[in-house]
Amino acid sequence: MRLPSLCIMNHHYSFYSLEYFFKSVSEIGYQFAEIWTSPQHFYMDYNGFENPDILKKLEEKYQLKIIGICPEQTNPKPNNMAAKSPEMQKRVLSYFKNAIDLAKAVDAKQVVVTSGWAYYDEPKNNAYKRSVDMLKNVSEYAEKKGMNLAIEALQKDESLLANSVIELSELVQEVNCPSLNICLDTGAMVKAGNSIQDYFDYFGKKVVHSHFVDVDDSVTHLALGDGNCDIKSEIKHLNQNNYAGYLSVEVAEKRYFKNPVLADKKSFQVYQKATGKG
Repeated sequence: MRLPSLCIMNHHYSFYSLEYFFKSVSEIGYQFAEIWTSPQHFYMDYNGFENPDILKKLEEKYQLKIIGICPEQTNPKPNNMAAKSPEMQKRVLSYFKNAIDLAKAVDAKQVVVTSGWAYYDEPKNNAYKRSVDMLKNVSEYAEKKGMNLAIEALQKDESLLANSVIELSELVQEVNCPSLNICLDTGAMVKAGNSIQDYFDYFGKKVVHSHFVDVDDSVTHLALGDGNCDIKSEIKHLNQNNYAGYLSVEVAEKRYFKNPVLADKKSFQVYQKATGKG
């Protein structure tokens, strides 16, 4: 049975150049990357995006394949799937279309999306309906382009719309588009009290990607080995469900910003030990 491959993201390299990220993680031994489109690394907005050749040249130089695109979309970023005003909705749709086009240009496997978020001073259901409508539009565009979307649950302090596996399932069913698949974010999973098995019981083969992180009592998105999760057991459960995607380590805590390489070395070593490769 094939073990899921480890992948690394660039979020915690915010104070370093994109090339430093590619060089550093390649030297550690990573072979796959998911690119978070932060403007300091690779600029993308609703008008367009930088030349994809920038990414292709880095891929080739450091032998690091980009397997996914993760657009900026969490508050206070403007790219809210549940955007309220018609003008913002037009910009959001254009933004995610650009993310899909970028993913196609670099031959990535998926684009990560979320439900977006609601204003606290409006009925939750109003924002939920807007999210469904926008996700339908984005999903239909992805289907035309032959690109998978992978939607992840958000934590309660990020959004009110889809936090648990049940809520995510209801949202995906309402959108009802084949291109909309699932990203299993283990941080959101733990905070919602769900399990890896819950995700496969609800979604089966629609689980095409994973943001794979460690979690302690108060913080998610830690380097592997820095929290309380049983990484070996989690990989075992993914394997038992024939998970065929990547495990993308989404380190996002500020504690790692000065020395992100140490975090990535630890994640790599913990993964190697958990899979018997180290």
